[in-house]
Amino acid sequence: MNYPVWFLPAIGGGTLIAFIAIVHVFVSHFAVGGGAFLIALEKKAYKEENKEMLEIVKRFARFFILLTMVFGSITGVGIWFITALVNPGGISFLIHNFVFGWAAEWVFFVLEIIAAFVYYYTFGKMDRKTHLKVGWIYFISAWMSLFLITGIIDFMLTPGKWLESHTFWTGFFNPSLFPSVFFRTFMSFLMAGVFGLFVLSFYEKSAAKEKFVKYSSLWVIISIILMIPFALWYVSVLPVEAKSLVMGKSPTIVITKQVLTYSSIAGILLGAIVYLKPDFNKFFVSLIIFLAGFLIIGSFEWTREAARRPYVINKVMYSNMIFENEVESLKSEGFLKKAKWVSIRNITDENKIQAGKEIFIHQCYACHTIGGFNNDIKERAKSMSYTALARYIEKIHKVRYFMPPFAGTKEEAKALAAFIAGDLLGKEVKEPESQKLDGKTIFENNCSSCHEVEDFEDLISGWSKEKVRKALDMLDKLNEEMPPFEGTPKEKDTLTEYLLKISGGEK
Repeated sequence: MNYPVWFLPAIGGGTLIAFIAIVHVFVSHFAVGGGAFLIALEKKAYKEENKEMLEIVKRFARFFILLTMVFGSITGVGIWFITALVNPGGISFLIHNFVFGWAAEWVFFVLEIIAAFVYYYTFGKMDRKTHLKVGWIYFISAWMSLFLITGIIDFMLTPGKWLESHTFWTGFFNPSLFPSVFFRTFMSFLMAGVFGLFVLSFYEKSAAKEKFVKYSSLWVIISIILMIPFALWYVSVLPVEAKSLVMGKSPTIVITKQVLTYSSIAGILLGAIVYLKPDFNKFFVSLIIFLAGFLIIGSFEWTREAARRPYVINKVMYSNMIFENEVESLKSEGFLKKAKWVSIRNITDENKIQAGKEIFIHQCYACHTIGGFNNDIKERAKSMSYTALARYIEKIHKVRYFMPPFAGTKEEAKALAAFIAGDLLGKEVKEPESQKLDGKTIFENNCSSCHEVEDFEDLISGWSKEKVRKALDMLDKLNEEMPPFEGTPKEKDTLTEYLLKISGGEK
């Protein structure tokens, strides 16, 4: 509300953030785990006095530096750039409340960069003990960066006691900090093993390569297994609403959890096969393990982001950058009168649709695209009329908890409905002439946000009038994802008759 919106209707800012973030998180976790991986391999090579293995470690260190310091840094800058463009309100809030944490993280990041370059360019030129110490300085610095960023990022989902105290320490040491830190630590070790197998698939067969492959596969297997208890711990400390989304209330999270499960199983099984038969680590096999690791990270990050809905900062700021404590005043005073970056302040018959578009950009675009593949508003609203949309928008948070409440007056809700129904869907925008509601209108106003009329041709086929009427009294008990029907008993009776007519049931 206080910032301009970068409007990309067909793509959506959230999609851009997800694309850059998942790639960056993938590489940044490798930057942490890879440091420990290099230290462990170097010590192993020294212990066995294996010059061939030591040479492989040095070559791996070169790949490590190029990927993490160059590509990782570029994507890191990309994250700051895209999030500042897409959700400046959320970024501003995090910077102002955790400036000390960010400053500390940047100090460790600089130390991490220096140690990484010293480690690589002094490989074989520095005494072994000192060189390993440099490696440890790098790993500790990288892990501290992970620790500090995790505290801030997880605050967004589990602010905990910060909601009462508003202090740095209660916000940073939030309920999900430690389960998330341990989970991410093992996830970083997983990335080290994944990259190790991928890089080794290009090497010629040798005794050193075989040892390296077996070692890398162990990192993959053990890391995935050890991630499981911390993932369960992480879920256990989530707020009630977020936990319900993760445990099945969100269809997208259900699908994402399946991807996470299957990717983890694939990683463990293929890792075990490669451990038992190192020659099996061909490019195609290592690529599948690589993709499994990528999907594990992507699924976790997607789930974490989705569980935070409808907030960008839980119980503080909604995903559209409107603070929770602002909603009631905006409902009474009006969004357009308070918003800083809109051109229309008062709605008229002539500017109604344009006003609705501005409201859409500021309140809906954070999650919805127009004609895009991610939460396309045209697809979501295609079954709804103008009047049904207007009613639905006003109670949207009650019907769909994971959507922010509409922050505006009834007139602004109608303007938004006019834009979606009239401009995007080409439907008639007309106020009902009579307050008397027939079955079709009641259906549109209460059911069309989720159901098509045709759904009921088979859904209630053979049902009695009594059964349909009883179901309308207990919709939320029949399916917890369905909101209770808010109409009067007379409207329920009318809707019952309409549904039976559709299904060809009892007269």
